[in-house]
Amino acid sequence: MPEALKYIEIVKSRGQRKLQLERVYRNMRQKEFFLAAYGKIAANKGATTPGIDPEDTVDGMNLDRIDRIIKQLEAGTYHWKPVRRTYMAKKNSSKKRPIGQPSFNDKLVQEVIRMILEAYYEPQFSDLSHGFRPGRGCHTALKEVSKWTGTKWFIEGDVASCFDKIDHKTLLNIIQRSIPDRRFLKLLKELLEAGYMEDWVYHKTYSGTPQGGVLSPLLSNIYLHELDVFVEEKLIPRLISVSELEVLPPLEIAKTRTTNRVIIIPITMKIAI
Repeated sequence: MPEALKYIEIVKSRGQRKLQLERVYRNMRQKEFFLAAYGKIAANKGATTPGIDPEDTVDGMNLDRIDRIIKQLEAGTYHWKPVRRTYMAKKNSSKKRPIGQPSFNDKLVQEVIRMILEAYYEPQFSDLSHGFRPGRGCHTALKEVSKWTGTKWFIEGDVASCFDKIDHKTLLNIIQRSIPDRRFLKLLKELLEAGYMEDWVYHKTYSGTPQGGVLSPLLSNIYLHELDVFVEEKLIPRLISVSELEVLPPLEIAKTRTTNRVIIIPITMKIAI
């Protein structure tokens, strides 16, 4: 996939320099992207899990089917299907987490979008963000924390129902700042508003990204990157400034985000004796 790889390198370069990315909708229709997407998701355990359409699965995938998807995208007639909602038990909790099962064609298109958006946004994400990122996770977060010395307190915050509560308009506005591509934004908007089927009853979606979707973790990271920037560029400098007043001991503050739902801010207090 030489042309697709060349485009990905261009996308990464623009992401590193924080330059706007245009013509995404046009470039994502390259067949090489769909072949790479198929190679990535076809081997996953969930590839054979059906969405609402039992015929729209990985079985029978071929080049003609990919060509049809590309032609639909080109004509603007590609329509996302509602996901099939199921529930998964939460660890150490009696509550259950809603999971959306997309149809395979939708998984394929989502994976193409993910490849492009990840190449663009990864260079811009905070080094202290570890959730749902390639080569990162709890272990890299713990490795970062091990570098901190003299830490006395940890403040842990939980962003409750993170995937469910993401505001569609805010998310699209964030992406539009960097990717002013109307057709691409329209495609994302239609994905977010595709809804879900539960017990064969259709429900609209007014907020959130469907858990279980290929693209959802990255979209949530794009959304929460705004929080990372706020904490690092505004909140921490403000706290450091306040700590310099005589009435408070000085503070040393660092921050890391281990998942899309948890923010950890360690605070070191130096108290003169």
